Amino acid sequence: MKVGLFIPCYVDQFYPQLGIATYQLLEKLGVRADFPRQQTCCGQPMANTGCEQDAKPVYRHFARTFAGYDYVVAPSGSCVYHVRKHYDVVEQTPEVQRVRQSTYDLFDFITSVLGVTELPGRFPHKVGLHLSCHGQRGLHQANESEMTPVRDGQLSRLLRSVDGLALTELNRNDECCGFGGTFCITEEAVSARMGQDRVQDHLQNGTEVLTGGDMSCLMHLEGIVRRRQLPMRVLHAAEIFNAALAQPSKPVSTFVPGAVVAL
Repeated sequence: MKVGLFIPCYVDQFYPQLGIATYQLLEKLGVRADFPRQQTCCGQPMANTGCEQDAKPVYRHFARTFAGYDYVVAPSGSCVYHVRKHYDVVEQTPEVQRVRQSTYDLFDFITSVLGVTELPGRFPHKVGLHLSCHGQRGLHQANESEMTPVRDGQLSRLLRSVDGLALTELNRNDECCGFGGTFCITEEAVSARMGQDRVQDHLQNGTEVLTGGDMSCLMHLEGIVRRRQLPMRVLHAAEIFNAALAQPSKPVSTFVPGAVVAL
């Protein structure tokens, strides 16, 4: 299995520890990923700002960079969704089609491709899970409250499998944090209030570590936590799993790649 690791531009610039944690986590799961140095942005910021025509060369570069891999893995549901759903505006060469189909969010890759349903390790903290909109409603990684009251999803199941980790029960389980890419710039007051509401829900219900699968949303929430000096840490789920696997509480299973599930 040849895996290419895509690290989003904002992660590379502001949260390099997440890129390292993602690589180390994959390695602990038996996957040796390559990091092609010529990679750049997926083009999402330009497209979201109305400059998708200017983003097309970036799309083509992304496809050329990762065309030789069986899977492209990224710790960002929004970037993965953009590659899968928005690269339809460039010519659909075999190269582009291959990359669109083979690009996976980190946790979709772990559960759907590797077939991992639980992770050994220990993380004795109360963890609050933020469900990002692109991951939940775009990639269908978790149930949507407007469709069913049942709270379930791939990432929440993986978190529950970690020894000592308790998931926070939120009042509003899957509400948007207000980040929305450039929305937080063009509608900063609304964005900030939405983020404050999400943080308050976690605070009221005892979250010690706020996590999620998309660092862009967590960046927005972390800013609120930091400015208000709240007793709460913000970590991407890859950082939690990577730390937990450093102190396993049960034998590590042999992970056998399963069938690929279309997303």
